[in-house]
Amino acid sequence: MAEIALLRGILFDPAKVQIDRVIAPPYDVISDEDRTKLEELDPHNCVRLILPRGEGDARYQAAADTMRGWLGEGVLKRDVRSAIYRYDQVFSVAEMPGRKFTRKGFICGVRLQSYDEKVILPHERTLRGPKEDRLKLMRAARAHFSQIFGLYRDPSLLTDRALGSSDLRPADLEGATADGTLHRVWRVTDREAIAQLGKIMAQLKIYIADGHHRYETMLALRDELRAAATGDQVGTRASSEFATFFLTNMSDPGLVVLPTHRLIHSLASVDKETLLSQAGANFTVETIAGGAADVAKLKPILHERGRMMPSFAAVFPGDADAYLLALQHDPRLPLHRSVATLDVTLLHGVILEKLLGIDRDAQERQTNITYVKDTADALARVARGEAQVGFIMNPTRVDQVLDASDHGQVMPQKSTFFVPKIASGLVINPISTDEDLDRTW
Repeated sequence: MAEIALLRGILFDPAKVQIDRVIAPPYDVISDEDRTKLEELDPHNCVRLILPRGEGDARYQAAADTMRGWLGEGVLKRDVRSAIYRYDQVFSVAEMPGRKFTRKGFICGVRLQSYDEKVILPHERTLRGPKEDRLKLMRAARAHFSQIFGLYRDPSLLTDRALGSSDLRPADLEGATADGTLHRVWRVTDREAIAQLGKIMAQLKIYIADGHHRYETMLALRDELRAAATGDQVGTRASSEFATFFLTNMSDPGLVVLPTHRLIHSLASVDKETLLSQAGANFTVETIAGGAADVAKLKPILHERGRMMPSFAAVFPGDADAYLLALQHDPRLPLHRSVATLDVTLLHGVILEKLLGIDRDAQERQTNITYVKDTADALARVARGEAQVGFIMNPTRVDQVLDASDHGQVMPQKSTFFVPKIASGLVINPISTDEDLDRTW
């Protein structure tokens, strides 16, 4: 099963920089405006590493040169001792007002394995472009600047007990990102605790929650470095043989998943009556009066229907009503637990592909789809005429993610939205064929 390893991470020195001002969200959620704001926060903000400026492929080498410069300045420091890095995130969610969450986990190396080995499992399709970009960056910088987000099943909370005492002391790094999330990191070097953690994880699978592109890129770079090795083969403990993960227990009470809504645009035409009539062959269609203009009215009904059947809502510009589409199925029969009957898969396979003619290639290129995470924003955009139709989704449950992965199936892109995002720049992991990682046990 999963083999984890200690890291000798590269971390910002809090004596020289303010951590709030140098960490950043993952590269793929940073807009051009966000990028400029991050650069203005501090000349050492890690956005200069994950989204470097420059012409063409020269920008990747610029990121490598920047990292070496910061190491030379002492702004970044390589840890002397190997460690597992306990990582907690304290956050709130706008769509769940009045509640505060803490998501707990740890950062470590995880041996790279292909998906067909059934140890590290995906749940979403990936896009070609981001993988090419990340490969060029990792190839030039020889470092992982951020972690893949992985889940594991540990209902007995044994991993929590192994790392339980680490947060009784002040965090080694602490800082907040612009979304208000507080990020805390502790170095864990206690060999007994680490050995216990390694033995637990050796019995488990890891499910990729976020970071499929980066994982597949790490696999590609590993294979490149193996092929380029001269003389002796790359050692099995070489750091290039390991991915860098943030791992959290799927039983963690701070694990929150939100929906990602779909706005459809730039089609020749979308006729509401025709679309709903055709959808009636597979779905019951229920009108929610005023639902397109009232989030507080729409969401509870959508949530309740979604508990019984795969369901989503359609909204149209110029129409204050929403239309709830629920899969037609005899409630006396058990619904087969398969990715084929997930609401997001049904939306893409039946509505987008068959009825609207948006094929897989167009979905991958996002030719006709805009993804929006905030429900009120999605409804407002449709009302302003920015979409021909909007589909409002329920969140995909964690057990559905794991079920799809266990069955070797993948969901459409952006089927899940785990919050908050893992901060980039907290723990940077160098990649080398010559340096071995320490075993956990």
